[in-house]
Amino acid sequence: MNKTKLIRFIDKYSLGGEIKSVKWSSNGKQLATRFISGDKSLVGSVVLDNFDDIEASDIGVYNTSQLVSLLSILEEDVDFSLQKMGDKFVSVNMKDSQHGTHTKYMLSDLSVIPTPPELKNLPSTFELELKIDRYFIDTFISGKGALSEAETFTILTDNDKAEIVIGYASIASNRVTIPVETTKYKMMEPISFNANMFASILQSNKDCESATLEVSSQGLSRIKFEIDNYDSEYFLVSTQAVN
Repeated sequence: MNKTKLIRFIDKYSLGGEIKSVKWSSNGKQLATRFISGDKSLVGSVVLDNFDDIEASDIGVYNTSQLVSLLSILEEDVDFSLQKMGDKFVSVNMKDSQHGTHTKYMLSDLSVIPTPPELKNLPSTFELELKIDRYFIDTFISGKGALSEAETFTILTDNDKAEIVIGYASIASNRVTIPVETTKYKMMEPISFNANMFASILQSNKDCESATLEVSSQGLSRIKFEIDNYDSEYFLVSTQAVN
């Protein structure tokens, strides 16, 4: 198994450590996971196609960072094998093909893994679509780094134009304002989302040249990335109104 392929999959759901516990599902040709953040502000999924290095299985990864640490010890080519006890997968043995170093990661019972809700009541349409390009990704990440205390970003619309503001408030505040090209427009009230989570999403998908951020006035946004064999989708729930 190519270790980098698996690490990229993990990065796209763990979001810099925001998401720790997930179920991995493999059909022998594809690896997938769905996840939810602890504060329930984010639900998402990641699918890696053309990946046959993990046998058909559903496995519980309770501590993703621990698994990554064990993987990091090994060289690029890793033998990844699942161990069963009865009808349950209980551990992963990972062996470095170059040197023979091996590590073991204990899997968790699926009952202790948070189960993301099925998204049954999605808006019939997302009224606003914003173009996310390389410049925006780099600028948002830098802006969030400059305003580390800012917990939200806010989308403002006016006169057929849109801006994304990190640190927006109705009173004077430190902020970063990024004009964003719209591919679909509707004027709406200012709507805010978790800035830390969104920065982590962008950071984990920096290998994407472009994407679209869709926004609903009902308080939901969606962004999808298609990169190589990876398909990632994230739904963010709006935060409380800005003071």
